[in-house]
Amino acid sequence: MQVLDNDIGPVCEAVVQTSDRITPETTDEVRRMTLRIDDPAFRFSEGQSIGVVVPGPHPFGNKYHLRRYSIASKREAASNGDGISFDLLVRRCFYIDDVSGERFPGIASNYLCDARPGDRITISGPYRSPFNIPEDRTSNLLMIGTGTGIAPFRGFIQRIYDREGGWDGKIRLFYGARTGMDLVYTNDEVDDFANYYDEKTFRAYKALVSKPLMTSSRALELGLKDNSGEVWDLINKPNTHVFIAGLDKIATVLDRVLADMAGSEQEWKTMKKRLIDAGRWSELIYG
Repeated sequence: MQVLDNDIGPVCEAVVQTSDRITPETTDEVRRMTLRIDDPAFRFSEGQSIGVVVPGPHPFGNKYHLRRYSIASKREAASNGDGISFDLLVRRCFYIDDVSGERFPGIASNYLCDARPGDRITISGPYRSPFNIPEDRTSNLLMIGTGTGIAPFRGFIQRIYDREGGWDGKIRLFYGARTGMDLVYTNDEVDDFANYYDEKTFRAYKALVSKPLMTSSRALELGLKDNSGEVWDLINKPNTHVFIAGLDKIATVLDRVLADMAGSEQEWKTMKKRLIDAGRWSELIYG
């Protein structure tokens, strides 16, 4: 690995192997990208993220722009000198200036979406994940996320059923989406969640928005309320681990929904602190 002349730290080079649009042309663009790294020092585990380093110059004189993305693959061992490959799920983002109303492209997301097979990208990391799969196979896993924020859960599910050989505890995935294109991991064409629907311990609950102005967080809220009995039953079991991933709004939504289930805001605060203290509550929140 090399080190850039700033605070980014060690970096290495990744080659784009594939970049496929997995959403219709009539919706927002989301791409599933596969990157390969030949550096023998690079290793990753499920749930970790990498930093994409976009060369500048950038606004405010920044020489580099760094944006983190969760790795959406189970870990693979390097073999035959081919290096290690992993997937990213990238949505092409745009931002609206609050004052001028002008629309600006997201630096890193557009950089990645414009990349084509054979292009070389500088990355940093991998960075430590807040998520860890429990050693006890009888543990229950409650995964809650929105949109592309559920990317780290993909690697978890793949590892549990493909490498660990299954799971004895319950695995429940709840996720909200603005449009059908957010449900990109529910098809069986790209080796994703749908492949595990026949596993006895795995179940996924999809919550799609029903109104034009509804957000994915709101859809998730409704989905959790519709299944409040199972959600609250799992949270109250001493062997349940809760994993949260998504945009920052998800934290507010969860606290509101779970406070209703608990009976009061104070009761939920007490329960949540108990989960955190026991190491059974982990979250990865994106700004």
